[in-house]
Amino acid sequence: MEEAKRIKLVLVDDHQIVLDGLTSLLGSDPDFNVLAAVSSGEQALTFLNSKQPDILLTDYHLQTITGLELLRSVKNKYPSVKVVVLSMHDEVVVIKTVLKQGADGYLLKNIQQFELKNALKRIMSGVPYVSPEITKMMLAEMNHSTESGLLTDRETEILRLITQEQTNKQIAERLFISERTVETHRKNIFRKTNTNSLVGLIKYAFEHKLVYSNKSHATTSVNKWITVFVQAPAPIRAGTDATLRDGGY
Repeated sequence: MEEAKRIKLVLVDDHQIVLDGLTSLLGSDPDFNVLAAVSSGEQALTFLNSKQPDILLTDYHLQTITGLELLRSVKNKYPSVKVVVLSMHDEVVVIKTVLKQGADGYLLKNIQQFELKNALKRIMSGVPYVSPEITKMMLAEMNHSTESGLLTDRETEILRLITQEQTNKQIAERLFISERTVETHRKNIFRKTNTNSLVGLIKYAFEHKLVYSNKSHATTSVNKWITVFVQAPAPIRAGTDATLRDGGY
């Protein structure tokens, strides 16, 4: 291929063995021209000051300057340079963040050699590309979160606090709103989620991936209240359930 048509690359990875492998794989292909292979974001930015590639292929996890920070810097200073993240991270939240920051592609490190080359060529032609596994995960999450989308951001925030067994008063103080407002949100949350107890609400939160931190605490809460309901006589269970639903526990 003519030199002018070869895809110019800058490779960034803080694992030398990975960097060497990518350099060997892509540098030996006549369709690509590896301008530089560096081990840090700082080195990449220094190189770009003098010469820009068509594509910057970088790891997500880098020392000092992360791949995300490098992405932002490159897109800000050199908007014509396409940035592709090659990473082991397959968490949807990480991938979404990277794509929202303007990445032209996100590839997993278990990618096959031919797929990597094809992906870079597609990205060079202006077509964003993500690994097929990522597409499947994101579609699965979208389908799984359809019902959770019924809740507003504020309701989701309050739901998470409810699963931490916080009362209306505690939630109001934390969010700087009135207890009456919390109570209104609480009733809407129970109505929208079609639940009527803390146990059901916590179960709903986990099923729809609305609780993403302090999981052990929430799981303990589920077990705690299940034990309470199972062991208590029916009249007491009914009264306790109403108290939980009204935020007085």
